[in-house]
Amino acid sequence: MMTPLKGRHALVTGGGRGIGRAIASSLVRAGATVTVVGRSPATLEHAIMHGDAHAAAVADVTNAQAVEAAVHDAVARYGPVDVLIANAGAAVSMPFLKSGPEVFRQMMDVNLLGVTNMAQAVLGSMMERGFGRIVAVASTAGLKGYPYVSAYCAAKHAVVGFVRSLALETARVGVTVNAVCPGFTDTDLVAESLEKIMAKTGRSRDEAMAELVKHNPQGRLIQAAEVADAVLWLCGEGARSVTGQAIAVAGGEI
Repeated sequence: MMTPLKGRHALVTGGGRGIGRAIASSLVRAGATVTVVGRSPATLEHAIMHGDAHAAAVADVTNAQAVEAAVHDAVARYGPVDVLIANAGAAVSMPFLKSGPEVFRQMMDVNLLGVTNMAQAVLGSMMERGFGRIVAVASTAGLKGYPYVSAYCAAKHAVVGFVRSLALETARVGVTVNAVCPGFTDTDLVAESLEKIMAKTGRSRDEAMAELVKHNPQGRLIQAAEVADAVLWLCGEGARSVTGQAIAVAGGEI
């Protein structure tokens, strides 16, 4: 088994489920020591129990103090963080005229500050040591617009802008900063979206699925493992010249 990340300590937010869990698992298989961060202890422990992570830290990524404490504990256990995967996020769907300031604030807190809080907690050490990989899991919603998710799109666009800016600050110190932008991905969150579409519209499951995949030229949901593969490549030595990029994993949608 190839272990290109052997000896590296990776931290994955939202690592207990969905895309984050797939990424954590791929990093473990690549030889990294993986700490998963999230709000649900049971979900995180489940990832550890199944070999998809080595340790967990419970924290809400919107809380800078909680993030600092989680990173401190992770560093005390396994050493400085070499790889940060800022995956935690959330989406709210509603018409813009019903999306008050609190909705935009919530989306910015989770999707943007969740990334910047983590980056601030680990970047100093990365720069001092001359090595680091930061990958934000954004979305195709960070590259284009979709109806009824204006707050989510605004926040994900902000993540892509942050990645592009920070990449320029760190280009000469051995740290790369990138984003991956998945289209609709086959996770439990998308399964919940399917159920909501079916409940609201009376459509069958196949009809609801067709609505979700209509933007993907391949006509399918993205698999979480495909996103994890893109992330793993960005974390490797072969991607050391790739920084400031927002890579769509979306079947040609972007």
